[in-house]
Amino acid sequence: MKNGFLGKLAFWRSATRSGELGVFIGTASLWVFQPATDTKAESFASFDVNSKNWSVVFETIKNHYGTAKLQIVLSTAYYQLLQADKPTVDENEISQALIWSVKDMVSEPISNIHLDYFESPIGTNNKLNVVIAARDKLVALAENCIQSGFEISGISIEELALSHLYSADNMAHMIVTHMPEQELLLTVVKSGDLLMQRRVRGFTQLDKAKKEDLSYGIADNLSLEIQRSMDYFESQLRQAPVSAINLLVEGESQALAELVAVNFNQTVTAIEHQSVPAYLAKLAYSELPRGEA
Repeated sequence: MKNGFLGKLAFWRSATRSGELGVFIGTASLWVFQPATDTKAESFASFDVNSKNWSVVFETIKNHYGTAKLQIVLSTAYYQLLQADKPTVDENEISQALIWSVKDMVSEPISNIHLDYFESPIGTNNKLNVVIAARDKLVALAENCIQSGFEISGISIEELALSHLYSADNMAHMIVTHMPEQELLLTVVKSGDLLMQRRVRGFTQLDKAKKEDLSYGIADNLSLEIQRSMDYFESQLRQAPVSAINLLVEGESQALAELVAVNFNQTVTAIEHQSVPAYLAKLAYSELPRGEA
């Protein structure tokens, strides 16, 4: 999204801070990534989320790290990602026109909608990807963050954060992402761009599945959803097949990768990580240069 999701609102600007952190905000926990320095290795930490009292959350983070510049990635619990026809209006009127296009697809009243949008670099159907969030909740988060002395470089979403994976590779990668208790997210990324995204129900307990459970239907069901996404990518978006399939999941990820690999010609690998939310915090840090664009 141009300038990052909400990233350029004036009241989110403050004095420059000495450190930079990546932050991923989930429903129950907030993960922070701190990059390596000459004296310390990179590190991760998690903090309990209290969305009704963000000041406690950010004061706790400040006590741990000091004040810093933050790049935040929101979990899907904080936004909706929809597709809508691109309005035939001037560029500076698109956001307002989109509100009326999506108002019947969201639960928030129009007066409390914050909207941003981005286009796919391979868009062939005149569609826009529209991000909808509750304005009052984002304002509460941002104000408490600023009051604790942090600077927000920008706010992004899961789908766009994943575009930093394999950003130097000019071949397309399918990334299968799953966070505990959440829907499955399938994305295709290439050279730092998000080419396709799709969420799939029915896999909320994927991280809890035992090896034997994976071989009794789960891996094949997942393979079917991957194949459906690949078919859409090739036939509807008219793209060459993805070069690799990468699983960003918790639990028996290596066993799952081996079972899924049987169904595809592409290499299937499990991405190493401490936890999926922690990995998203690291990807949030990768958003910092883009937040300053």
